[in-house]
Amino acid sequence: AMKQIKRIFTALLAACTLAAASGCNGDSASSSQIIGGADGPTSIVLTNDPRPAEGGEEKVLNIFTWATYFPDDILAEFTEQTGIKINYSNFSSNEEMLMKLEAGGEYDLVLASDYIIDIARGENLLAQLDQSKIPNFGNINPAFQGKFYDPENQYTVPYAAGIPLLIYNPDMVDFEVKGFEDLWNPAFADSIVVMDDARNVIGLTLKTLGKSLNETDPAVLDQAKEKLFSLKPNIRALDYDSPYNLMLSGETAIGYMFTSQIITALNENPNLKVVFPEEGLGFGIDSCFIPAQAPHPDNAHQFLDFILDGQRSAHITDQIYYISCNSAASEYLENQALVIPDEAIEGAEFMQDVGSATQTYNDIWAEFKLQ
Repeated sequence: AMKQIKRIFTALLAACTLAAASGCNGDSASSSQIIGGADGPTSIVLTNDPRPAEGGEEKVLNIFTWATYFPDDILAEFTEQTGIKINYSNFSSNEEMLMKLEAGGEYDLVLASDYIIDIARGENLLAQLDQSKIPNFGNINPAFQGKFYDPENQYTVPYAAGIPLLIYNPDMVDFEVKGFEDLWNPAFADSIVVMDDARNVIGLTLKTLGKSLNETDPAVLDQAKEKLFSLKPNIRALDYDSPYNLMLSGETAIGYMFTSQIITALNENPNLKVVFPEEGLGFGIDSCFIPAQAPHPDNAHQFLDFILDGQRSAHITDQIYYISCNSAASEYLENQALVIPDEAIEGAEFMQDVGSATQTYNDIWAEFKLQ
């Protein structure tokens, strides 16, 4: 089953770059009006009457995730088929999502990352799924189930998986890059772009020390802080959303970025080289869940079943550049932009909740950025 993980396709998990693609249902997206943008709530508003059927839920679905993570044509098709109006709200980080969920945000469906879902589950913020309302639940590839954040598959539907990687321009680098340690090479002075993300960048630093991405020992984190700060002269930019632009323009020689961003860069410049760092990889799964206080849980179940359809799931994956988590999608996938070696996957490490050490990571990162 793990061979399914070898396929990496379109999107981002956090900051996806989407190329517009033709809809599953013709030009269905043309019937919608997009309101809002990346820094504010976005609604797909259609003319269907949102009033509830007698005895049923109001025909509304409040989705909360990163901007553009669910393709617009998929949202429009769902509304066309069901009459359910979608209110699409964005967050910029997993931590922001959790904060708003804890504050009582009225969301029906949330799409977020594994480690933060684990925290939300521990706070009883997740509703148990009614699998009888999700006939396509069986389409999920078991390789992406039974993970630490949902060991009994009671709360989540895996949406996409990814592995952050290094990518460099061989025209600007006169040696072979093998791993994270190479980022500290003085040859990369003022020429590195990495994601603006505490856990990932402190995590790669920990990997160079032979430690876990999930280290909590204060002494080890102090050591990682010192080493990370020594990387600052090599950092040209911190960019969570579109680091590939700096690679394509030649402003940076090497970058550390999410799967979808790697593929975006390769599509524009196939001569760029991808590195599977010898220190080991991080691995993550973004999943959907229904909050415990969701006002429209039946509509959320209906949407989950809708996106788990094999052909529709493949259409999503072909747009978001991430690994498909749906076995039924395999025969319909059109893009295979990057293949991850089995041995790299087998040694990959999930980023997990580090408890009270989270504040230490955030403090290190804030200080690093102010240097």
